[in-house]
Formats: sequence, structure tokens, C-alpha cells
Amino acid sequence: MPKDYYKILGVPRNATQEEIKKAYRRLALKYHPDRNRGNKEAEEKFKEINEAYAVLSDPEKRRQYDLFGSAEFERRYTEEDIFRGFNFENLFRDLGIEFDLGRFFRFGEGGRSRGFTIDLSGLFSHLFGTQPGGFQEEFRTTAPEMLLELPVTLEEAAQGTEKVLVVSPLGRPEKVKVKIPPGVKDGQKLRLAAKGPLGPDGRRRDLFLKIKIEPHPRFERQGQDLLTTHKIPLSTFFLGGETEITTLSGKKVKVKVPPGTTPGTKLRLKGLGLPDSNGHSGDLYVKLEPLVPKKLSRKQRELLEALRETGL
Repeated sequence: MPKDYYKILGVPRNATQEEIKKAYRRLALKYHPDRNRGNKEAEEKFKEINEAYAVLSDPEKRRQYDLFGSAEFERRYTEEDIFRGFNFENLFRDLGIEFDLGRFFRFGEGGRSRGFTIDLSGLFSHLFGTQPGGFQEEFRTTAPEMLLELPVTLEEAAQGTEKVLVVSPLGRPEKVKVKIPPGVKDGQKLRLAAKGPLGPDGRRRDLFLKIKIEPHPRFERQGQDLLTTHKIPLSTFFLGGETEITTLSGKKVKVKVPPGTTPGTKLRLKGLGLPDSNGHSGDLYVKLEPLVPKKLSRKQRELLEALRETGL
């Protein structure tokens, strides 16, 4: 089951780094194994809060977690990825917890002033019960492909764009440029050759991105066509006139409304929809709805009363 790191630490999704650190300190002191000897439940909780803090305290890991969701994040990040760069020495010292770091850290020449290298396999074996050397297998997969969901706006789908993603199929962050063609469809897959995880033969598999077009506040996609709702005054329905439409690209287009138009009528603006793979564009359909004022002026009320008397 996917892990909700915010729920584990008991903080909201918009929590500040200081709030996250404060929540972690409180929980780490409460569930530390030295204070809960023989309590397996507390031990598991301690593992969970360390993992949650390692992700949410790192701006880039947190961004990836928020962007792709917990399930996809767990597919992309191994335990070693999560804890890489996590400063256990300073953290446990701040908490006032005794921890035998000598078992897990190798210091270079010159002692602590020259820095240290973390022995991840030993540390994870202690914290998580994994066997040393077991992490290399996490970088390999027998799956035929690695599939990630890529959210794009409707504007980006219409015009095409280039995005830079950060992926970690080999256990380390890697920037990948992705060209999104104009007219890309929801659910369409983009293939990035040899950008995925290692296969059983040691060669990199392909990385596939599944396009997820985000809902638009004004436009609805129907194939290559677009549909939008546009409100006009009641008088324009009866007498006809001209109104201005803003297209998806932001362009202003003036269109004529014939006299006697009924509410719900759709006007077709040819070629102002989304392009297809051949460069042909769909149409923009504008559904006309009456603009009903929330409050009438005295003159408007008088005119409407007069119209009602005529049976209109």
C-alpha cells in the first residue's frame, strides 16, 4: 500500500520545513527503539517516520513525491535513493539520541574534519532489516518498460513544448529532456530510448511517459475540437450582434450572432481547435448562454416589465 509521508509525520501537505522537522523530532523521540525495547510496532513506526522525513526534508525528493504521487514515487526510489544525502550524524545528535554511527560511517584521512562516507548497506540492514549488498538488485527490473505519468496543460498539448524531468531509474537523479509534440493526446505514450532502468542483461530499458492532460477551466477537449461556453446579453439573442471570443492561445476573435439565436446554440470557429499529427487543426465550438445580471438597474427592470406586457 502506498505510503502517505505527510500522514505518517502528521503534517499538512503545505507544511513548512520547520514544521516537518519539529514533527519528526517529536515522533523520533517517542518511537526510538532504545525507548521502546522489544516493541515491534514502535520499531516499525520509527522506520516509517525516518523514511518520511528523509523524503519531505529534501526539497527535490519532496517535489517528486508531490508531483508523481506516493505509488509512483515508491516505484522510482529505492530505500538507498531515499536516504542518500540524509545526515544521520547531525540529526541524531540534535535529537540527543545515542547511535553507534561508527558501524556505518567510514571517515577519510584527517578524521571528521575531512568528512565521511556512509556505508548504506550496513545502516539499512540495521534500520530496515535488509541484507548488505541487496540494493544493487533494486536497480534492475524484469519489467518490459518503465512508465511514468506526465501532466501537461491543454495549452502545452495544443502548442507543443519541451520539459526537463528528473528521474532516478538507476538510483541517482538524472535530468531528461522531453519534447511534447503539438496535438498530443491524453493517454498517449512518449518513448525515451534507453532512459529507463537496467534489464536482466545489464542494458538500459526504455522509459515511457503517459500523457495526462489536466482539466482546463474554460475549454473542453473533444478529439481535436475544443468546446467552450460563452455568455452574451439577452438582447443579442433576439436582435443579433457581435461578440468577442478568446481562443485557447489567447487570441481575440470577433464573431457574429444572427438575430433570433436560441440559448445553447453552438458557433463553429474553423481551424481554432487542436492540431493533429498531420498538422491539421480541429475546430472551436462556442456554446452561447444568456448573461443574466445578478441585479437589474431601474431602467432595465422597467424595460423588462414592458416586454413582459407584450408577451415576450
